[in-house]
Amino acid sequence: MILSAKYRARLSSDPADIDRAVGLRKAAFRADERDAIDDRAEQLLVEDAETGALAACLRLLTLEDGTDLSTSYSAGFYDLDPFADLDGPIVEIGRFCQAPQLRDPAILRVAWTALARHVLTNGTRMFIGCSSFRGAYPALHGPALAALRDRYLLPAERQPGKIAAETYDYATATLPEPDPRGIPALLRSYLAIGGQVSSHAVIDQQLGTMHVFTALDIAAIPPARARLLTEAALA
Repeated sequence: MILSAKYRARLSSDPADIDRAVGLRKAAFRADERDAIDDRAEQLLVEDAETGALAACLRLLTLEDGTDLSTSYSAGFYDLDPFADLDGPIVEIGRFCQAPQLRDPAILRVAWTALARHVLTNGTRMFIGCSSFRGAYPALHGPALAALRDRYLLPAERQPGKIAAETYDYATATLPEPDPRGIPALLRSYLAIGGQVSSHAVIDQQLGTMHVFTALDIAAIPPARARLLTEAALA
């Protein structure tokens, strides 16, 4: 369990906790989107330390190595063959959401501390996932996508292929001036410690979102950032 003055974080695969997480996701995404991966994954719950109310949640699916990526949620939208050669545990992070009424940055800090502890405990090689933008229309996110294109694209040999029905090639599109302020908070936190993204986005009309594949190689985290995360995880 990870504690701060206001929040605690814990991992669970208990059915009751899965139901709580799905309920929060439904409120945040306005869609009933429980899937079979919930039965294979752990839920990271960030709760109010005093009341136990659920402040945020995300889902962690641990894969043995790159050959298991075809069983991930992301593989339903992206061809992940460029990552098949990776050894060591890969953790897919997904379905992050906060209680709609909360805008406390401490929630994300507590979640990252819990993720850092997970890395130390399990020897995680890489985090992957689909990082979502609210709104399924690329024009809403042009400046943020331009910022991704200019600074954060995965190298060509690691770029996932296209398999989704509706995609947007933002890396080659005509976009407005870059502005990173429109990048979602969780994705910004990945990028700040070395995360990189796909050169195309997938449009998900069902959830009303647009997402980019995101990969964070743990070994690529800058030493100063890695030290801070390790110290927080061990505290």
